[in-house]
Amino acid sequence: MTISSIGVPNVISKIIAENLGDKEKTEYIMKNALTVFSIIGIIGSMILVYFSGLISNKILNIPEAQMSIVALSPAIFNVCIISVLRGYYNGTEHVEVTAKSQTIEQILKTIFTFILVEIAYIVTTSDTAKMAAWANMATTIATLGSLIYLYKKLKLNKSNKIVSLRSMLGICKMSIPISMSAILASLNRNIDSITIVKYLKKFVGEGMAKKQYGILSGKVDVISAVPVSFVIAIATTIIPIVANNKKDIDYVRRITFKYLKCIGIIIIPCCFSIFVCSGEILTFLFGNDNGKILLQINAISLLFIAAEQIMNAILHGIGKIYIPAISLLIGVGFKAILNTIFLNLNPNEYWYAGITGCCIATLICHFVAFAIVFVVALRNLKIKLKIFKFLLKPIIASCIIALTLRYSYFFLSGIIMDKIAIILAGLIAVVIYAVLIFFLKIVKGNEIFSKRIQNKTKKQGKKKDFV
Repeated sequence: MTISSIGVPNVISKIIAENLGDKEKTEYIMKNALTVFSIIGIIGSMILVYFSGLISNKILNIPEAQMSIVALSPAIFNVCIISVLRGYYNGTEHVEVTAKSQTIEQILKTIFTFILVEIAYIVTTSDTAKMAAWANMATTIATLGSLIYLYKKLKLNKSNKIVSLRSMLGICKMSIPISMSAILASLNRNIDSITIVKYLKKFVGEGMAKKQYGILSGKVDVISAVPVSFVIAIATTIIPIVANNKKDIDYVRRITFKYLKCIGIIIIPCCFSIFVCSGEILTFLFGNDNGKILLQINAISLLFIAAEQIMNAILHGIGKIYIPAISLLIGVGFKAILNTIFLNLNPNEYWYAGITGCCIATLICHFVAFAIVFVVALRNLKIKLKIFKFLLKPIIASCIIALTLRYSYFFLSGIIMDKIAIILAGLIAVVIYAVLIFFLKIVKGNEIFSKRIQNKTKKQGKKKDFV
């Protein structure tokens, strides 16, 4: 599902953007893309059902997960088709349709998860394996709802052209290197699910090993995914813009500058705030601070993940589609080796052993991947970054708001309830950060209010600038 939801839309949006002026051709591309990814989705769903026992028992080492895998399998087909449709809307610059489909999917997922899990709890007398399976069934239903919405919005003319095997193979050929980045990103996360319980149980026991993996996957990764989701959404919009203007290097360079600035404004304060207030955030959301150190390490990783996503999108757009996959492959290699080393050390003797080592391995993985794509992008676009403008100013602002968040919370927690205190402290930090953005001139006024300029230039037939 990760491969389909990230890799496929990027591929389709790039192809559509490169042929945006030829409506007949884009419709023919869509017809071929829907055919090929329907076949892939059906095969993927069947494989997941057939090998559900093997995956749960031998790979995940969690036999109870088999029912969940089966319940999730139809979603593979749904997501394959959804990804093609979202790629089409992104490529034709109708991103609002993609956004609405994602909103519908999350609303349906939330509603059906509550309903189905409650029913399963009553019917099965709190059988957690069956409850988890029904929760995954909610995901399948949600993806179906999103698919129906996207398909109804699709307005393609009926073409007499027969689907071409050559065209489908061409789409697959381009899909492989771009989707490889998504495959490797998924593999990077799966390395933890495969190795943690397997190696850690000899030191802490199987029950505790599963509990520690649950803290990482169910708490730390969930919090870390919030800022990353913003980055992925932003990176998705880059590919069609760059692909449609890749011959104009000056324009691509300007887009790169503005996206990097945007990411710096969003991610750097998130990382600093999560690092400084990791314990408070975990306590606020989950009632305890188990996983505090893991969340702090992941906060540092977010910086490299964010920059890596942006540079990957730029490279995909200009046609360097193999570099992101190669860089992440090298990073995942480091991750696999380091996971094996750290998990075979006794966590009672070494602070960096065990599950902490897994987070350190993830940090190193993304640092290596980012370093490679960053160097390649600099060389191809001849970018000269102004360090003070792009890093130092956001870091200064982020340090101030992180300290503001922490000390505001400590002051308020002595007066009001802890949960209300951290919400108010967060609001205070946001207001101060907004002031600092203008005071330090991280963003200029004309960059904030550039939508009016963008619409004007669009009417004049000029290239659209970033908003």
